[in-house]
Amino acid sequence: MKGLFRNKPRPPGEIVRQTRDLIALSETTDYEEQTTTNTKHSKRLGIFPEICRNIRDLKSILYGNSEAEPVAEACLSLTQEFFREDTLRPLIKSLPKLDLEARKDATQIVANLQKQQVGSRLVASEYLESNLDVIDTLVEGIGRDHHLALHYTGMLKECVRHQVVAKYILESKNLERFFDYVQLPYFDVATDASKIFRELLTRHKSTVSEYLSKNYEWFFAEYNTRLLEKGSYFTKRQASKLLGDVLMDRSNSGVMVRYVSSLDHLRIMMNLLREPTKNIQLEAFHIFKLFVANERKPEDIVAILVANRNKILRLFADLKPEKEDEGFEADKLLVVSEIASLTLKLTDP
Repeated sequence: MKGLFRNKPRPPGEIVRQTRDLIALSETTDYEEQTTTNTKHSKRLGIFPEICRNIRDLKSILYGNSEAEPVAEACLSLTQEFFREDTLRPLIKSLPKLDLEARKDATQIVANLQKQQVGSRLVASEYLESNLDVIDTLVEGIGRDHHLALHYTGMLKECVRHQVVAKYILESKNLERFFDYVQLPYFDVATDASKIFRELLTRHKSTVSEYLSKNYEWFFAEYNTRLLEKGSYFTKRQASKLLGDVLMDRSNSGVMVRYVSSLDHLRIMMNLLREPTKNIQLEAFHIFKLFVANERKPEDIVAILVANRNKILRLFADLKPEKEDEGFEADKLLVVSEIASLTLKLTDP
């Protein structure tokens, strides 16, 4: 008999609308609170528990719960209503006022919605293309409050999967913030920022190639100075690995040739090869080998390699990964052979 009186589940669209309305109400009462009575203040205190409950219900619809898997029709209804009117912006704005569990739920909701389709459309991508200031809010928020930073990065990691978002961040001042964010003293935030930075520079290949070609001088000056030369161990290791992946991507072949033709870049790699930690040395080696393999080495690069030949060969004699790696040994053999055979061109007196 008890089951006969169970409350009927609310439609997903209704929960979204009510959540949006409650957040809007909380914003008006925040303003009115300065001049209102204690009674109105008490009503305001009741708004956020209700918002948190709604957010929990929305998460259950998208992810399911211990009793049921998510239902496609419910997810579709939720997604349509969420983006029919602007719900994402006020939800993000309300994060500081929510309790911790509701913040986590909100983060998971936003992340999930980036993948939800209406027909063949990714409506989140369409929404963000017309509301790119939301991306500004997320990026700026990472550096503003470390208590909220992980929620912003959690949302942003999924948003940058959309090419329009990645392109916007790359071409705006937002990208420069990540040179700081990947070095934040909060390890979990810095790790998330590094993952986003990697996504920006590897996922959308045509966008990345175009960006690096147009912004080559600025980007690599920042990357080299702030990450490879002045960064911590963690920063140098992550940055070296990412740089190697970017340069060895076929879509960036033109950028790679330009990079390995620079004497300044070679010097940076040679300094990284002398780092006391083997992990950084190994990552630097994978970039260094591109300089050596370049069939059109500038003479100043040949001169540096010849002048430092003995030091380089001695260093490589002891350089090996912890686990046996036949590919690495083959690469090292080719690099050693090429350096050993280098000669300077004689110039006419």
